[in-house]
Amino acid sequence: MENKKVIVTGGNRGIGKGIVQSLLEKRYLVLATSRDPNKFDYSHANLKLANLDVCDQSSIDNFQKIANEFDPDILINNAGATRDKLFLRMTTADWDEVINTNLNSVFKITKLVVKGMLKKKWGRIINISSISGLMGNPGQTNYSASKAGVDAFTRSLAKELGSRNITVNSIAPGFIQTDMTDNLIDEELIKKIPLKRVGKVEDVASLVNFLATEESNYITGQTLVVDGGLFMK
Repeated sequence: MENKKVIVTGGNRGIGKGIVQSLLEKRYLVLATSRDPNKFDYSHANLKLANLDVCDQSSIDNFQKIANEFDPDILINNAGATRDKLFLRMTTADWDEVINTNLNSVFKITKLVVKGMLKKKWGRIINISSISGLMGNPGQTNYSASKAGVDAFTRSLAKELGSRNITVNSIAPGFIQTDMTDNLIDEELIKKIPLKRVGKVEDVASLVNFLATEESNYITGQTLVVDGGLFMK
């Protein structure tokens, strides 16, 4: 397989870390970003690290040169944040930070790389969404709104780029065992999941691997749910 190049935002922990490590196992060349690259606790010959704060326009501007030189074939918009509070207690700052991190960054980072994909007439854009954007969740009006926006962005961009052999899809994880979900998972929740377990980062990473390949070339504009059956349309 040709060593295709992948950018993964927020690649230092949780789902992002699992995605990066899985891609490296498949021999992709990976550029992983974080607000603090020193927080990466792993390394690999095919891994490059870059500083990127997706909420800071100056950081994005600085990252543009790195992205242009790397010239990725695949982009995985994974960077995310939560600021969970009941709506009446949620501040404007809570709202803005989550929308900027989870939704606005998808627009801004995709803009950095899509022209290169258009020139190649090949590309994969994979956005990490959430079932919260599909089903809603108490205390997550900001998070749910941001992820629903990512799914709508995905569908619209897929229609624009499909003729150039660029696919755009969202992956909507359910409850995946990470530090972000530790305080949300309990026995009552697990009882509601048909598979009777929370997900692993590998469950998401395996779908990313599929969507990154030629085998997925007739799938675009979709939100693919990885949640053990918790949410069924």
